[in-house]
Amino acid sequence: TSDPANDTVNGESSSSAPTDNASTTGTAIVSEENALSSNCTNTTVEDPPVQEILTSSENNECILSNSAAFGSETRSTLDLAASNSGNNSAFEAAKLRQPDGCVEPVRQQSGSTNTETLPSGWEQRKDPHGRTYYVDHNTRTTTWERPQPLPPGWERRVDDRGRVYYVDHNTRTTTWQRPTMESVRNFEQWQSQRNQLQGAMQQFNQRYLYSASMLAAENDPYGPLPPGWEKRVDSTDRVYFVNHNTKTTQWEDPRTQGLQNEEPLPEGWEIRYTREGVRYFVDHNTRTTTFKDPRNGKSSVTKGGPQIAYERSFRWKLAHFRYLCQSNALPSHVKINVSRQTLFEDSFQQIMALKPYDLRRRLYVIFRGEEGLDYGGLAREWFFLLSHEVLNPMYCLFEYAGKNNYCLQINPASTINPDHLSYFCFIGRFIAMALFHGKFIDTGFSLPFYKRMLSKKLTIKDLESIDTEFYNSLIWIRDNNIEECGLEMYFSVDMEILGKVTSHDLKLGGSNILVTEENKDEYIGLMTEWRFSRGVQEQTKAFLDGFNEVVPLQWLQYFDEKELEVMLCGM
Repeated sequence: TSDPANDTVNGESSSSAPTDNASTTGTAIVSEENALSSNCTNTTVEDPPVQEILTSSENNECILSNSAAFGSETRSTLDLAASNSGNNSAFEAAKLRQPDGCVEPVRQQSGSTNTETLPSGWEQRKDPHGRTYYVDHNTRTTTWERPQPLPPGWERRVDDRGRVYYVDHNTRTTTWQRPTMESVRNFEQWQSQRNQLQGAMQQFNQRYLYSASMLAAENDPYGPLPPGWEKRVDSTDRVYFVNHNTKTTQWEDPRTQGLQNEEPLPEGWEIRYTREGVRYFVDHNTRTTTFKDPRNGKSSVTKGGPQIAYERSFRWKLAHFRYLCQSNALPSHVKINVSRQTLFEDSFQQIMALKPYDLRRRLYVIFRGEEGLDYGGLAREWFFLLSHEVLNPMYCLFEYAGKNNYCLQINPASTINPDHLSYFCFIGRFIAMALFHGKFIDTGFSLPFYKRMLSKKLTIKDLESIDTEFYNSLIWIRDNNIEECGLEMYFSVDMEILGKVTSHDLKLGGSNILVTEENKDEYIGLMTEWRFSRGVQEQTKAFLDGFNEVVPLQWLQYFDEKELEVMLCGM
């Protein structure tokens, strides 16, 4: 699991604390997750010189490994150009080429370092350029970010595999992510929303979507099927009809069967049906087809002729998808027994323990201590509660798409969770189950995420809804002469996750290829593609793999991203 295993935290029963065989202290020690690797060595000598902490060779290795982080702060050219253009955000995507040289950081003068507010074992220093960095003597690491003490009630621990985790004695829970005051506030906000779920559940139950029966009645001029009849689609997408009264099947619609019996078809004519179930006529004499009935000249299609028959409306797409689900559903049911207190963990364990095709059986959800018959309401509540639980900031799996966009997108920092890929596979199965069983989830994903599910090409316009500043930056580069502005940009980009800066070439050798007016369109395209996939390729693949195990992605080929959102979240 991605949460650490069970343990007792200072005598408190914790549902997610790992076994802690090492001795622990009450001192809150800041994590090294945001720290940059170095070969610093600890010392207890008072006021040591630089060489006692960083030898010359070790220092060069340290600075080389972090050159991207040093260079990322060199933005003077961009700032100057931005001030001239009046559009600061337009340069967010532009990065200067990183310096190749190494500098040796020097010890800050005694008395100038304010260590009173630093956690135990930390030291503040300055490099030759006057930039402040911090040394953690506990873990022998360095970081540019000023360390902050852990929030009240939190403790840092190490499990028996040497992995650092954090214990929240307030809620008796654990997390891999180092807590900050901001993350604690986010968790409290999420917790307050969770406490208001009863009212949200009532609104959730008011969401609606066209049902298969309503679609058939509204979209079919012949009205509903007779009692005991069902309309299905075979493996070649041909429509046929099942008579459950006699346990037989036939191609002809029972509602039209016998209507024209008084007058047979002319010789050489045959009735067939399209994939949409629309009737047409085949003239074998002339090897032609028509929607007009040769007996009376009336067309099978109204309001515009045959073209309407092939207009795949959302209602038809949904009906087609529902029939695919019904025809591939398995008999019997599958039980999901969960506790409301440990909903996420219980659901993860049980869903991943089942074979994917078993998830196509009818769901029978049981909340422990609330045993009863599930006629659909408990399953609907389970989908709602679990989809909300995925948002828990402590899992670090998803994040909001933007400041004013509360749709979900994959969190690049999810790698801090050792088992995050297993969780994304589980969530993929869960989302597929929601579609297969016709249930809604609480919060949907961003539209670009749906487009990726549908294998549609993402464009620069899709950026606007999730990262307005980044979008404006690329638009400014597209609409202005970057050579006249003196911008020195390369086909390389920096990315920071949890305080660690990494450099990524947009194309082979991109760090040495200058962006010009001639190739800036290619640069914009590569930047757009990188922005959608940065740090989330493995997570996206795990999600889609889990989804495809339950519902083949080919079943969604007729939908667009907005229709998929409506199917998953309702209206």
